[in-house]
Amino acid sequence: MHGQATSLRALHTFRGAILGPRVLPFSRHSSSGSATAYAIEAEPEDAILDAKLSKTPFYFETGYALFAKRPSRPFPPPFLSPPSGSFSDPLSTHHRSRDRRPHVNGEVIRGLTNGDDAVLAGENFIGANDGVGQWSSKPKGHAALWSRLILHFWALEAERALLNKTGEDASPDPTAYLQRAYEKTVDATAPPVSLQGTTTACGALLHFTDTKPNPRPLLYVTNLGDSKVLVVRPSQIEPIYRTAEQWHWFDCPRQLGTNSPDTPLANAVTDKFEIQENDVVLAMSDGVVDNLWEHEVVQNVIDSIKKWENGDGADSENKRAHGAGGGMHFVASEVMIAARDVATDPFAESPFMERAIDEGLAMEGGKLDDISVVAALCRRRKT
Repeated sequence: MHGQATSLRALHTFRGAILGPRVLPFSRHSSSGSATAYAIEAEPEDAILDAKLSKTPFYFETGYALFAKRPSRPFPPPFLSPPSGSFSDPLSTHHRSRDRRPHVNGEVIRGLTNGDDAVLAGENFIGANDGVGQWSSKPKGHAALWSRLILHFWALEAERALLNKTGEDASPDPTAYLQRAYEKTVDATAPPVSLQGTTTACGALLHFTDTKPNPRPLLYVTNLGDSKVLVVRPSQIEPIYRTAEQWHWFDCPRQLGTNSPDTPLANAVTDKFEIQENDVVLAMSDGVVDNLWEHEVVQNVIDSIKKWENGDGADSENKRAHGAGGGMHFVASEVMIAARDVATDPFAESPFMERAIDEGLAMEGGKLDDISVVAALCRRRKT
């Protein structure tokens, strides 16, 4: 697809935790880009929220892995304060100049940026947004900021709902949360900041049925665009759920942001369905789905869990059954590596190549893109 980035996604060029984690890398790098798998460690200030969310009967054990096609553009002020350049700077602002974490409305922006994608991995909410990289050619374009801010505000809305809703009012509304996140992102990037961008959005919110004394895990999946949520039950070779891609035309998915006609209330799709303990929920940018067929992703997850249970991957002092005890970091890393290998191979066969040929375009090999994978294992909380 060719055209202007300021109208919609011109060229689909091409990265979280709900509680703002520190991210601990344990993986590798590539000459054609950077690739890292991550473990999650919560910040101390999140302890109170952790305690409140721990009342939910189910939670996600998460891990994520990232490959950036190119480094992300730094977040500009006011989202990121530049280092202090003079000893004469006011002492009252010195601590802010040393804090390299981006902020919005006085809060640390949750999640992690990967090229132009953004990922988020929390105990009850995961997401992967794909920012439209063509905005990097515009003076005021910043797709990475747009994708990150929408996930940040979406996570806050979901978090408030999980903490505050009770009784008959307890059913989440992720589409409404995404709408408010979109509106807050528009406000945060409006003049005088004036930053432009667009992004797809997909996320999965873990809730539960109100069937006391034996609640069951209930998943709300929301999607707008061509990122993907896939739910895998390792005992089955077919996924139990997949999101449907949304397109305006080839390589131009629905997206939120500057000059796009799409909005969450009008275009996002939310599905609600029960899952089981030890089901694996994946949130992936199109850097995965453009380079791996669905059956390859599912088989990769199944094989990775078996490897983890047999002792492969990082060391773990916890039980490894079903991919627990850190196995989701390994699963996400293996999916990311498989997608990266195709993306960087000019002679590989890929889903994107097939779609391009169907559109009458000459295309060979994988699609070099930001690759973002979040893997989450549904677990029952011990009481």
